[in-house]
Formats: sequence, structure tokens, C-alpha cells
Amino acid sequence: MFTESAALTDVGRVRSANEDSHGLCAEAGFFVVCDGMGGAAAGEIASQTAVSAMLEAMCGPQAIDDPRQALENAISEANLRVFSRAEQESSLHGMGTTLVSLLVLKDRIWIAHVGDSRCYRLRAGLLERMTQDHSLVDEQVRLGQMTPAEAELSPLRNVITRAIGTRATVMPDIQEVTTENGDLFLLCSDGLSKEVPDETIANILRRDTSDLQTLCRALIQEANDAGGSDNVTAIVARIR
Repeated sequence: MFTESAALTDVGRVRSANEDSHGLCAEAGFFVVCDGMGGAAAGEIASQTAVSAMLEAMCGPQAIDDPRQALENAISEANLRVFSRAEQESSLHGMGTTLVSLLVLKDRIWIAHVGDSRCYRLRAGLLERMTQDHSLVDEQVRLGQMTPAEAELSPLRNVITRAIGTRATVMPDIQEVTTENGDLFLLCSDGLSKEVPDETIANILRRDTSDLQTLCRALIQEANDAGGSDNVTAIVARIR
């Protein structure tokens, strides 16, 4: 299984600093996006700390015999590092970050996430959202207490219910999926998913995919054209 990939991040049109972080080691088939939160530079520190921990755990020379356990351990370590630093430095108290990651191993894929950064898959032209946001409005939609249209307009749409580093422990959602030749995966922060409708994301990903970096640029440009109210990060990975 061979994976081609590209990644891009942008501060957006409104924010003065970029609190998103991302990392990848294509040779190990591992990709991660984090979207930090907290005052001053805390969000940036949280996301960078989490990405660093994930890359250390998942991109080393050691063989991964149990992918689910490896991801659980990596996320636990990332959570501990962010939480511990926030406890030690008062200026960082309460910082945290979302996390979404993709592990490609042979003919299987493992998707792990905490928070509202997302993973999408484009297969045969059809876009599927692979993750469920850990957010207040998304959970209310799933319970039938709010319609998707109401969720889009809710003042609570930015409230997340799970994050890396805000508590001593965290429970990630991890799923294993099969993959097919030509599958295109997108990892992104909510600076993309909240600015750009899924159908528009799908239309961009359906374009000529010979240059994945061009797709990343197009996604970020679309988010900025829609207002660019947040930092935006995109990783696109194609399975061959």
C-alpha cells in the first residue's frame, strides 16, 4: 500500500496567530491535525505538543503490531503532556487541542479523533464524513434535539465536549476501516469544515488529483473566501 500526501495550513483572514498544528510521516503512513485552544499562545503550544507526541509514538522504527493500542497509547501520552504542562504553567491553564489522525497500514486504515477536527473520505466520487464531532451541537443533532440547520446557526456550535489536555485522561474514538485503491482522505481543522459545506469540499476533491498540494491550496482558499474566520489546516492523502 502506497500513500501520496500533501499538507497546508493558513492563519485565515481574522486571527493574528495560527493555533493549528499538523504532522505527517508518509513512510509510516501516519498523519495528524490538531487545533489548539486557550488564551495567548496556549492553543498553539497545546497543538504543537500533541502533534510532537503523536509523531514520536507513531513514526519511530518500531513495528506496530496492534494499531488500535498504539493509537490509544499515543493519544494518552499526548493528553498527558498537554495536561501536565498546563498544570505546571499558570499562563497555560485550561489549554487543550482537538486531534484527528489517520494510520495507513497494509490494506487497513485506523482513524482516531478527539474533538471536532474531522476526517473525510472520497471514494468513487462520493464524500463520506468518517468522524462524529465531539461537540455540543453535533451531539444534540445525533439525539434529535436539534436539526443540522439549527446547529449551523447555533451560538454553541464552537463548544466541544472532548479535547486533548483539558483533563487528566481522555477517551478517543478509534475506528478501523477498509481501503480501496484511489481512496482520498482529508484531515482538517474546523476552520475548513465550518466555513465550507461538505458538497463544496467534495467538488474540490473531485478535481484532477495529480497534484494533491493544489487540492490543499484550493480547500484553504475556499475557506478564506468564505470569511476565513479561523485558522485552517488540511492534509490530503491518496491510497494507491
